[in-house]
Amino acid sequence: MRKQRTLRRRKVLKLTGTATAATGMMAMAGCISTDDGEDDGEDDDVDDTEAANGDEPEDITVTLTEFPDTIDPLDHITGDYFDIYDHIYEPVFEFDPGEGIFPWIAEEWEATGDGSTEVRIRDDVMFHNGDTLTADDIAWTIERSVDPDFALVSDLGQFGLGSITGAEAIDETHLEIFYSGAPGLAEFEFGNYARAMNREWAEDLGAGDDVLSGDSPEDFNGTGPYEVVEYEPEVEIVVEKFDDYWGEEPPFDRVTFNADGESSGRYNALITGETDLTINILPEDVGDVRDNEDTDIRNVPSFRTIFCPMKNSVEPYDSQEFRQAMNYCVDQQEIIDTILSGFGTPTSQPVSPDINGYNPDLEPYPQDYDMAESLVEESGYGGIEIELTAPQGRYVNDAEIAERAADMIDELPNVDCSANIVDFGTVSDENAAGLDDPTHPFYMIGWGTVTGDTDYGVQGFFVPEATRSFADEDLTDAIVASQSIEDPDERVAALQEINATIHDLAPWLFLNVQESIYGIREDIQWDPRPDETIYLWEMDV
Repeated sequence: MRKQRTLRRRKVLKLTGTATAATGMMAMAGCISTDDGEDDGEDDDVDDTEAANGDEPEDITVTLTEFPDTIDPLDHITGDYFDIYDHIYEPVFEFDPGEGIFPWIAEEWEATGDGSTEVRIRDDVMFHNGDTLTADDIAWTIERSVDPDFALVSDLGQFGLGSITGAEAIDETHLEIFYSGAPGLAEFEFGNYARAMNREWAEDLGAGDDVLSGDSPEDFNGTGPYEVVEYEPEVEIVVEKFDDYWGEEPPFDRVTFNADGESSGRYNALITGETDLTINILPEDVGDVRDNEDTDIRNVPSFRTIFCPMKNSVEPYDSQEFRQAMNYCVDQQEIIDTILSGFGTPTSQPVSPDINGYNPDLEPYPQDYDMAESLVEESGYGGIEIELTAPQGRYVNDAEIAERAADMIDELPNVDCSANIVDFGTVSDENAAGLDDPTHPFYMIGWGTVTGDTDYGVQGFFVPEATRSFADEDLTDAIVASQSIEDPDERVAALQEINATIHDLAPWLFLNVQESIYGIREDIQWDPRPDETIYLWEMDV
């Protein structure tokens, strides 16, 4: 049985119980208690003094780095998109980093022991168009994400729901979710990515055969605490409180979401008061944001690692010695200290600390030019010229990090290395193409292990069916085998061994765990999450 938590009012929705592990049914716990452990039975969401003073409704503007290029909540796996759509299309479960999965729309669930989990949902959840949410809506949503017969093809089904094979409604409030791996892995996946669409409404708009599209507020229809009231494609989405929301009233009456790909633009919008919250503040701007009387910095180590895959289908990256040499060239801590102003952590493996399966015994490669030079000669590629391709503006100081890493490699007497700075789409396409496209075989990318489980951090790079950047049969077999291990401790041990193998194979140039640095209006109370998720209901004013 998972421990029951005492939850602050206004910080979370009115859950009706606490979750057990995936193998047992959840015990229902009644109402949420106040901080002192007593239920006062009163609605304390509105401060009496504020109401008497006639305060204006509380509005907020959130500026992200990337604005959604789709209105379909299932046609993406991009964090900025989730930061918007999670307020409209509600998660069925609550994922609490470091704690696990807890109920939300789902009230209880139980693994059956035969590759499925039965879930019971609330019966009082309404879509913004007035329809009642049913188990069939959730089952159809999952099927649409993972069934190859559906037209929708996105990374969500491939990575986010990698072990999920389908779902089926049992009745109005019960459904069964099917999976090919262990219940614990499936729980990490559907606990993060089960977001319900209204089946009948979506099919009427053609979402059964194609990606949902539109340019009107009426083209959005979720169950979340906010409904869309204004929408300008590629510019902004404005949402307001949904009057018939089943749960706790959110803290803001009206929210405007927009985006600016330039860090200077986001910084200026914050300082001038045009926005109240923005992401990826540059380390060099942190002091100015803190010095401004109306703004503050909130930061936390994230679940995202920054690294440079080396496709071993291309010379010289087919040599383990050469790949290890690249790692021995780069001083991760120096890059963190000089380019990131200390905001970051060196890495030794694909995932960051606090991810299930992280191996605490692994150390980052130290900078050792003698070792690097010797390994290059051993590889047989001495005298080669290579290029590191990297984006600009996608990650914190990404181009500067890549240029410094390339310079460090270039200091080797037997390797010439230069940096090639491109738009993010170029490296994203290279990563998605896998080993079949060797145009940029050495490139920088970031990956957030948002499920909290190592499998999400490795399968997309090392398992063929999930598009990989590195081919190693033994490693692939180990990852696939780990997906079926049901004992949690045994599975953690297997994942730690996988991370150790990846460290030694050096398929990547390991760089850093990215620090999430948010600029925020000073009076907003909020502690950011390591999974880079922004939930407005976790804030207070």
